[in-house]
Order: sequence, then C-alpha cells, then structure tokens
Amino acid sequence: MDTDGVQSVERTGQAVELVYRTTRADLEHALRARDAHTAAGRRRRWAFPVGGTLGLGFSVLARVWGEPLVGKPLLFLACGVALWVHTLFGPRLQARAFAGMLEKAGETRTVVDDSGVLVTAATCRTHIGWEAQPTYVETAEAFLMLSDDKRAVAMTVLPKRGIRAPADADGLRAVLDAHLRRR
Repeated sequence: MDTDGVQSVERTGQAVELVYRTTRADLEHALRARDAHTAAGRRRRWAFPVGGTLGLGFSVLARVWGEPLVGKPLLFLACGVALWVHTLFGPRLQARAFAGMLEKAGETRTVVDDSGVLVTAATCRTHIGWEAQPTYVETAEAFLMLSDDKRAVAMTVLPKRGIRAPADADGLRAVLDAHLRRR
C-alpha cells in the first residue's frame, strides 16, 4: 500500500494518460450531462420547472383570492422561485461550491487502462475499478464515468483537453468501451 492509502495496482494493457486541471466549467458540464443521462436527472429536468411554475401560480391565485401576502402565498412564492433557481442555475451553483477544492487539487494526472482508472492530484490519489462506475457518457468536451445507482452519485470527469495526442482519444474510447457500458 502506498502513502495515500491506495493499493498498488499493476497497470496492464493499453494505457491512456490525461493531464489537466479540473475547472468549474468541467464540473458544471459533467453535472448537466449526468442529468441528461440518468432517470433521476431527466425527471428533475421537467419536475422542477413544473413544480416551480405551480408554486408561482398558486402564490398568484392565493393573492387574487384575498389571502394576505404572508402565509401560503409567500410559501408558494418561495418554493416556486427556489425550484426555478435550481432548474436554471443548479449545476452552476453546485460547481461553484467545489471551486476551492478544485483549486487545491491543482493539476490532475489520470491513467486509464485495463485495471481501471488511477487519478492522482495534489490532494489525493485514488484507483477506481471498473465495477465502481460501470457506465460512461461521451460528450463533445469530456468522457464521464458514472456509478450505476439511479442518481449516478459517483462520477469521474475525464476532460478531452487533457488527452495528450489526438489518437489517444480513440484509445481511451476503446478502453472505456471494453470495460464500461455506454449510456
């Protein structure tokens, strides 16, 4: 075992190395991609705007029917606004919350091969086995590995800008296709 608590893993097969600094934009993009490719995210994409609109509508109706501003109208208004803020800015706000941690992590070096994914940054080093995140999504900017739970809570972002050579993108895709299910 090494000093970071990650067991030494024998690296096998074709290896693709990525070197990058994870940015808030990377994280925001990953959160939006995860929402687009998970059942919970797709539900949230329609349920939050519908709930927000209903909350705003009930607030207006309560005021029209003579309710004072405090009480139910204010509660409906607050809930409606909160749901719309989360709909429009949720991933951006979540990514912003991680800004300090991303800054501390600094440059990240990730090696992807047949044994899994080894992520090394200034603040951590971890090995992610294929069974931990058995699915992935490819977008124009990144490969996103996702856990198999219904909300895909665990995810690993592999920004394409970190790929060292253009041919390595095909190599990375081949390794991911060999071990993960594409969503």
